[in-house]
Amino acid sequence: MDAPNPKRIFRAPSVTSSVENPSSLPLAPGFNQSNVDVTVSSFLSLSDLPLFSSPLSIGCSFDRVLDKVISSDARTSGDDFDQDRFLDRTLQLASLLYESTKRCIRKRATLQNSISWPLLPELTTKVFSMLDTKSLMQASACCTMFNKCAMDRVCYSHIDLTLAAKDVDNGVVCIMIHRAGKELRSLKLGCVSLKSLLTRSCLAPLYFNHGFAGGLLRSLHLYNLILMDRKSICDVLAACSNLTDLKIVGFVSRDILNPLEQLASVTRNCRLMEHLFLENYYRSTADLTTDSNLVEFVDDCPNLTSLTLQHFALNDARARVIINGFRQLKYINLSGLHGISGCFLRFVSLFGSKLLMASEFDCRNLGHNCGDSPLETLLLRNCYTLEEREVLLFLNSLLAGDFKSIRHVDVSSNYGLLSDGGNRTFEPKFPIKELKKLRSSLTFVAIFPSSSSSSSSASSSSSASPSSSSSSSASASASSSASSSSSRPLNSFSSMKHKGRSSRRTSPSVDVKASQTTN
Repeated sequence: MDAPNPKRIFRAPSVTSSVENPSSLPLAPGFNQSNVDVTVSSFLSLSDLPLFSSPLSIGCSFDRVLDKVISSDARTSGDDFDQDRFLDRTLQLASLLYESTKRCIRKRATLQNSISWPLLPELTTKVFSMLDTKSLMQASACCTMFNKCAMDRVCYSHIDLTLAAKDVDNGVVCIMIHRAGKELRSLKLGCVSLKSLLTRSCLAPLYFNHGFAGGLLRSLHLYNLILMDRKSICDVLAACSNLTDLKIVGFVSRDILNPLEQLASVTRNCRLMEHLFLENYYRSTADLTTDSNLVEFVDDCPNLTSLTLQHFALNDARARVIINGFRQLKYINLSGLHGISGCFLRFVSLFGSKLLMASEFDCRNLGHNCGDSPLETLLLRNCYTLEEREVLLFLNSLLAGDFKSIRHVDVSSNYGLLSDGGNRTFEPKFPIKELKKLRSSLTFVAIFPSSSSSSSSASSSSSASPSSSSSSSASASASSSASSSSSRPLNSFSSMKHKGRSSRRTSPSVDVKASQTTN
């Protein structure tokens, strides 16, 4: 390779601007477009000669012509600048030919796709609207026809950028939201498994132009946006009055000791909320929540049917206030909560229009009216202070006919359950056989780590958990209960219900003893 000429001042050719705007090239005097077309056509019509293999090859012709022109300029003017300008113009012409060839290829592909593609453009747009955002971008890069269909606003109604989180920044989010415009219905941002680097301003386009983009947003999922605090989220939600589904994994509050105090401010402008999922980024251990904040939180979301609060601190009294306040609640997940013993399970009921405060909560004076509760799923996984006795009393209430709508209960824990005396048990005794008989539609899950004395419990049922995570006898029988799909009518249910209630009220310890004998 020849050494570069040190005397030549390198000037980068403006290839991009010339390619995008061919008219920017200087025109010679007496320019005639038809003459240029004939010249280019003659050049492109040259026969296929073997490149770089003989003196007749096109490559050698290029070399000879360029050398001849450069030598001629050197003899006439001797100005290096004119020679450099000639070479730069030659590069621009080569780039124009290259870009024109690519455009021609895309046009042919578009024509071919339009002939072979079986769907109309409207239906293609509808199909593209069902793709995740990453797949939509890949489809739009295939050809011009797909690109036109993929630019329709409807295709961006449901934006999911979690699958390409590493390549997403604030600018990408802004572009996606602007493309969706008033068609935006759901938005998922962040990284499910890692911390996201998106900043607090990434959702600013939602409240630009008086909330034009966020006004019709129905679902918002944020994963591990640790740089976005509660105040930033509240600013965004103020423009999302039609939001029905909010999920925040890695909720960051300025008040680390008491993040539940911020619930009311988060949901204040979202009265249509139906599904709320909040996972606290910092594990809370102190419950300092006030009744007024809880009542405001409950009043803000009268239509809530699904609630998940993970890794917060909450006692039984306030847990009952939350569950009791949401009259349409069907799904509740309080996994990882610190401070609940399970006492609230006995007194979750509907009291008409009266919402009792935590200060009015008295385990001894409240009646039971849980039969009409719409609750279907209850998850209390890994609750450190959950007590065996309270879970047993709750199961007895199920046998007595309470919570007729409930279908799934999970009290599994890596910490076991608290038993009498403050000890932890990994082999609780629950009335599984009775549950299987009287509540055959119920799935009860209670999986705990194996202990040194639980070797005999694994063989109590043929449908126990896999050997990789051994469970107690309760979980083994629960698995077999979950697989049972019989729905035969219950015989003598009223007497069983009466018997269960009387025994639960008089002596809970009798229930514990009775359940041990049934197993």
